[in-house]
Amino acid sequence: MARRSSNQLVIPQARAAIDQLKYEVAQELGIQLPQDGYYGNMTTRDTGALGGYITRRLVQIAQQQLQQR
Repeated sequence: MARRSSNQLVIPQARAAIDQLKYEVAQELGIQLPQDGYYGNMTTRDTGALGGYITRRLVQIAQQQLQQR
């Protein structure tokens, strides 16, 4: 059974965009994401790298949007 995160998105409609970003970053890093959604068999190094790059990308997107104002 896949464990679900207890984190709640402020904007629930953003889930699809976050998932898309996760898959893009994983592909760039060469990390194979599990099809069943269970990340327990992945190494800590891979999940940490994935989360770090996602955060970095989100910060870059936010900075670009602030510069456009």
